[in-house]
Amino acid sequence: MAQLHSTTSCSSANLVSHGAKRAIQAVVSSERELETSSAMKGRALRGKLNKVVLAYSGGLDTSVIVPWLRENYGCDVVCFTADVGQGVKEMEGLEEKAKASGACQLVVKDLKEEFVREYIFPCLRAGAIYERKYLLGTSMARPIIAKAMVDVAREVGADAVSHGCTGKGNDQVRFELTFFALNPELNVVAPWREWEIKGREDAIEYAKKHNVPVPVTKKSIYSRDRNLWHLSHEGDILEDPANEPNEDMYMMTTDPKDAPDQPEYVEIGIVSGLPVSVNGKELSPASLLSELNEIGGRHGIGRVDMVENRLVGMKSRGVYETPGGTILFTAARELESLTLDRETIQVKDSLALKYAELVYAGRWFDPLRESMDAFMEKITVTTTGSVTLKLYKGSVSVVGRTSPYSLYRQDISSFENGQIYDQADATGFIRLYGLPMRVRAMLEKGL
Repeated sequence: MAQLHSTTSCSSANLVSHGAKRAIQAVVSSERELETSSAMKGRALRGKLNKVVLAYSGGLDTSVIVPWLRENYGCDVVCFTADVGQGVKEMEGLEEKAKASGACQLVVKDLKEEFVREYIFPCLRAGAIYERKYLLGTSMARPIIAKAMVDVAREVGADAVSHGCTGKGNDQVRFELTFFALNPELNVVAPWREWEIKGREDAIEYAKKHNVPVPVTKKSIYSRDRNLWHLSHEGDILEDPANEPNEDMYMMTTDPKDAPDQPEYVEIGIVSGLPVSVNGKELSPASLLSELNEIGGRHGIGRVDMVENRLVGMKSRGVYETPGGTILFTAARELESLTLDRETIQVKDSLALKYAELVYAGRWFDPLRESMDAFMEKITVTTTGSVTLKLYKGSVSVVGRTSPYSLYRQDISSFENGQIYDQADATGFIRLYGLPMRVRAMLEKGL
């Protein structure tokens, strides 16, 4: 991951770039913008901050937030963008957009490998699924972005962080709980909870008033969030739970009816509860997930349509595409059927529900989740082996599983009599196991 080795003032005229293709980029304001910034510092409307790190996407909302922060808090604005696999198009032109909005610096970090290794894989190992359906795509991404923002704030000497989340959603909580956990001294600015802007038209007018070019990208009728794990869709006709989604809404997955007419078999290699290979080929976490997204996507795998309970109290309807993640959850679950005993699986399943709730609620850095994660790591140490799955027109079915630590014994499970399991022993077991039911029946019959 790229790191900022030397911090330049936002009034400097240098372009800072270190390391890899998408390291850290500093976008420097023009002299006109600096003069505007100085003027704004003299008339901050809501208090005074020195420098704010803003979670930045380059869209209309975050483009407007930049001048709003400068006007209302008299501060320099450092835009931060995390690459968590949202796609090349989402990353294009960010330097120019940030500069045009009045930001003094843009920081971009490639977090894809860390995202999969440190956030997605632990949730996969834990079996964390929110309300039986949601694989936590957005929930897992927010804490790694917020953590990186805290790091950047330290690197550039910022005294505040800001995000563009609305006051109705879950993401505001996820960002801010991470800020609280990692640096409680940082100020947090949430414009959507403060400003008078009510919607897209207000934002456009504000942008024009402050000479901020309005992004010319076509406005989607859906609210979407994409990363390497999933793509979510909300809004428009989806706001009525009775409406079937339009097929042209989907972007990661083929319509199952148009998927290949022949099934495809895929073998997932797993070591200690974490996937390491696809069809015998070892891959990095991000590369492995990308490979499975492509495979699962063409077979229409991983579509989920659900009404969920948001943390803030309301219900919302969302449609999710998680092709690679659906394959991995199926594989992990099937391998555990070999390697974990009944009591362990039951406890793991009960804790997985709480684990998912904590992640959904933004409590990634809560000691409880971290402690539960240690438990999950411990009990899956022998969950090693491979699972072969059949993908066919939207379905994933297991066709084979093997593990050197398998608790399945064919000589015991066979219907044939053997030395280890004597079928006659079942008589006493059943009489003792059923004794409470037998006593209750005797009581009811007066025996």
